[in-house]
Amino acid sequence: MKTLKLFILLFSIGLLLSCNTQTKEKPIVVSTIGMIHSMVEEIAGNKVTAIGLMGPGIDPHLYKASAGDIKTLTEADLILYNGLHLESKLIDIFEKMSKKKPTKAVTSSIPKTNLLKPTEYDGFYDPHVWFDASLWQLAAKEVFDALVSLDPKNKLTYELNHQDYQQKLANLDRWIQLEINTIPPNQRLLVTAHDAFGYFGKKYNIQVVGLQGISTTSEAGTKDIQHVTNIIIQNKVPTIFIESSVPVRQIEALKAAVNARGWNVEIGEELFTDAMGDSDTIEGTYIGMIKHNVKSIVFGLKK
Repeated sequence: MKTLKLFILLFSIGLLLSCNTQTKEKPIVVSTIGMIHSMVEEIAGNKVTAIGLMGPGIDPHLYKASAGDIKTLTEADLILYNGLHLESKLIDIFEKMSKKKPTKAVTSSIPKTNLLKPTEYDGFYDPHVWFDASLWQLAAKEVFDALVSLDPKNKLTYELNHQDYQQKLANLDRWIQLEINTIPPNQRLLVTAHDAFGYFGKKYNIQVVGLQGISTTSEAGTKDIQHVTNIIIQNKVPTIFIESSVPVRQIEALKAAVNARGWNVEIGEELFTDAMGDSDTIEGTYIGMIKHNVKSIVFGLKK
């Protein structure tokens, strides 16, 4: 009996060690923003250890790496970031890491002719490409290629998952347009905290006005508020929107300015722009985040 118990104990320990070894053998893939992390989870499944660097409510425009982040990036086998100057304060780190391991901008294959280049963004392209689901399909292909290059033995799994995810994104693209089409054309004016919806507006035929510019590094001034106030009143906009990664005070100041001039504008549901929702919510996935935003926008603007 003692021999049997000893055998069971040793077998259990061996099994645990085996599981730990298998876990450690998984490639570590670190993504900067949640939208990329969500793609990795969809395409890689359980074949990698997926880590998201920036959590809910984090603004990638302002994000600086901590000592813990440096450690995480150093231990990674693959680093995926958006590029287009979104993670502007991490650029030097990416350049250093790229000399030691695969470090890839998922937007690198998007044709320049498809990118927006606002005059106020210091010569850089608008980085918020994930708001056009068809452009995000190109980013998903970059993630797939990076995973296959890193871990070719699991290519078939990545390939099947990638095909499935591409279909989901294509369906999402069509769904967004159908939903936006339900808003009367003269009511398609989206006012948000910062100008993150340029690609969304261009692709799905809705006018977008941001209180701040493309980046959130500077706050909106009095003139910005007055300008947007005029637009809201002239177009009788019923709802304006806050964002999860941008301080609410500026939109509240805008609402107060509009109300003071006799037009009652409401603040709609919080939109997710540069960061997704909590990981245990629907908004904690890219597709769930986009659907939440679209439903909120449609509800708010059809009032």
